[in-house]
Amino acid sequence: MSEDRSDGMLVGASVGRREDPRLLTGRGRFTDDIRLPSMLYAAFVRATVAHATVTSLDLSAVRDVPGVVAAFCADDLELGDITARLGRPAAEFVPTSMPVLARDRVRYAGEPLAVVVARDPYAAEDGIEAARVTYETRTAVTSDAQALAPGAPLVHDEAAANTLVDVSMFATEGIDEVFAGAHQVVGVESRTGRQNALPLETRGAVAAWDDREQQLVLHTSTQVPHQVRTVAARCLGLDERAVRVMVPDMGGGFGLKCVVGREEIAVGAAALRMGRPVKWTEDRKEALTASFLAREQHYDVRAAFDAEGRILGLDADIVCDMGAYSCYPFTAGIEPLMASAEMPGVYRVPAYRVRARAVTTNKAPTAPYRGVSRPQYVVVMERLFERAARELGLDPVEIRRRNLITEFPYTGVNNVTYDPGSYLESLDLCEATLREEGWYERRDEAAAEGRHLGIGYSCFSERTGYGSAAFAQRKMEVVPGFDISEVRMDTSGALTVTTGTMSHGQSHETTMAQIAADALGLTLDKVRVHQGDTDRITYGWGTFASRSIAVGGSAVRLAAAKLGEKLRLLAAHRWDVPPEQVALARGGVRHTDGERFLGHEELADVAYLKAHLLPEGMDPGLAATASFDVFNDGTFSNATHGVVVELHEGTGQVEILRYVCVEDCGVAINPQVVEGQCRGGIAQGIAGALFEQVTYDEQGEPSATSFMDYKVPTALEIPDIGIQHLETPCAFTETGAKGAGEGGTIGAPAAVLNAVNDALRPTGVELDSTPVTPETVASALASHALEHA
Repeated sequence: MSEDRSDGMLVGASVGRREDPRLLTGRGRFTDDIRLPSMLYAAFVRATVAHATVTSLDLSAVRDVPGVVAAFCADDLELGDITARLGRPAAEFVPTSMPVLARDRVRYAGEPLAVVVARDPYAAEDGIEAARVTYETRTAVTSDAQALAPGAPLVHDEAAANTLVDVSMFATEGIDEVFAGAHQVVGVESRTGRQNALPLETRGAVAAWDDREQQLVLHTSTQVPHQVRTVAARCLGLDERAVRVMVPDMGGGFGLKCVVGREEIAVGAAALRMGRPVKWTEDRKEALTASFLAREQHYDVRAAFDAEGRILGLDADIVCDMGAYSCYPFTAGIEPLMASAEMPGVYRVPAYRVRARAVTTNKAPTAPYRGVSRPQYVVVMERLFERAARELGLDPVEIRRRNLITEFPYTGVNNVTYDPGSYLESLDLCEATLREEGWYERRDEAAAEGRHLGIGYSCFSERTGYGSAAFAQRKMEVVPGFDISEVRMDTSGALTVTTGTMSHGQSHETTMAQIAADALGLTLDKVRVHQGDTDRITYGWGTFASRSIAVGGSAVRLAAAKLGEKLRLLAAHRWDVPPEQVALARGGVRHTDGERFLGHEELADVAYLKAHLLPEGMDPGLAATASFDVFNDGTFSNATHGVVVELHEGTGQVEILRYVCVEDCGVAINPQVVEGQCRGGIAQGIAGALFEQVTYDEQGEPSATSFMDYKVPTALEIPDIGIQHLETPCAFTETGAKGAGEGGTIGAPAAVLNAVNDALRPTGVELDSTPVTPETVASALASHALEHA
């Protein structure tokens, strides 16, 4: 892959990541690297039962532990609750307040009850061991079936039937008749395991009071610094200007850190009470059991087809286990609303009915995790097409071709308008790649040898660049969407760019700089990007839902264009010519005669140091600010994944022999970065398909408390991934780019599951749920072997 474009432009070139020299040489600065004078360390007393009334909480012995400085419960800190709301009627949504520290009731094992502050982290850990908590236990609700059962114990007294969200968003008139008259009806019931987003860097926070600025300064590992500022100010009873949130380098987030956590607020409260800096770093056991989780969903779906394999209707019932509380700001609606609105995906579905519910259980609460419901409903849609192909005697690739959206813009039965994409082209190229490499012949040869090879596909779109309009449709009380960027050139001609997005590994320091540099004719070394500081950044919604380049990058491009216009006007004035005779050029501004040229430094010298030479009405300095929002239904990246697996008898191991991804994210600002996003996402998708699952016992105690039990794939389990690019530029963003952050995770589980089922076809066993365990595969293969012995 070429590092540079022949035309000298940076957008579209795989320039090296500017973050790498710092991060790869150990010069990164993460939350846990922060050391402040007189700093204290925090640890949390956590509930040891899943559901109970707290009858007593005694911290007296904690305060006597050597090294412990203080211990605070909810009553000591007098904090407000964290409450997220949807503007929906009571029949559709029930809000639940999440206390920063639990008071008289705990609703999941690991819920924080008190914070211990000590001189070192070891004393803080000793302190939490000395806490004495007594409970009157209640029956724990540990599954969606139990939550919805008549007479089930209530996790929240105000949530009847343990239901926080219950929406029926679409119901095509006459859909029952569609199913009654269909040539073929197929069904899929699918469950997906609860997962942890598992960023390399766990959550953490360092809080300190700044007397000079009269501010609580909170360093925290978050994707949404401005949202943390808002909630911290409200819970602590401070003006927002009295809270400054700063994000250092961040070792991954994947959605887990795009909600506001209780611990970062409690650490801020402790710092205010102590008058000293306080640090908390989440350990891995806390991260696996008490942090935000995701994914546990149950789908019961039918699809109607005609004799030629064209889908006629889709009827879905979706239940999402959201754990004990709604997250802020997205609420418990984040997963069921996503699934309802977008399930038809890349296919022309003429009739659609869906009911989606979020149930509350005695488990750690759910936050968005890379893909948010799309990996789950793509599994269901792709299994429906595989099953229909089998019943109708069609090739599984051909039935997809007959149903893919090919004319754009396309408004679906879900009232979503899809912008142009390469749905059919990506499927054709993916299949052609596997055929040309000979995998179909190898599958047949393996079958003749008694081995089990399978080939599977998944086709999907990734809705990216959600703007205010899309989030408003969900009736969120807090409506994310826009982004704001400021660009400022100094007297040396160097540029500082701010963005309201927040990098947690996506190379924003590189890609945002590429956009700004191209817009103004700068070299990359002349651009510096700043993010993650609520005092420095006007406002921003942070990074989630693949919005950073689509929305944030567009704001950067607009702000740079505004500054470029000022440079043009300044040069026109200096030359006393009409602005139409002046154009931006590499390194500065050039007259259309090709002879006159003013460099950025020369123009900045006038703008700052010779203001008397500025044209009338022009302000001194070189700065511009712009905002960008998406007011349509968003932009849709798309891809097809193709997978070849081999199943091993005896062990039940699923070995991935080949993985091909054909993706289209519009204009790739940096193709190498896009490929990194694809590969990382695919690894997480494979993890969900084959390995990772958070489990609980009947009492609601988490069973996967370490990597001994929570099975994470290593480099040995993740194959080399072949990536091919298509490019359908987006008409709704300033750069032509669409998002690329979640596609790998969205497509991988379905492709892997379909390949496993293809390999299992001789056994008659079909699997519709994930993760696929070695025990299940081994059992199917062994039973088949016995039958044919």
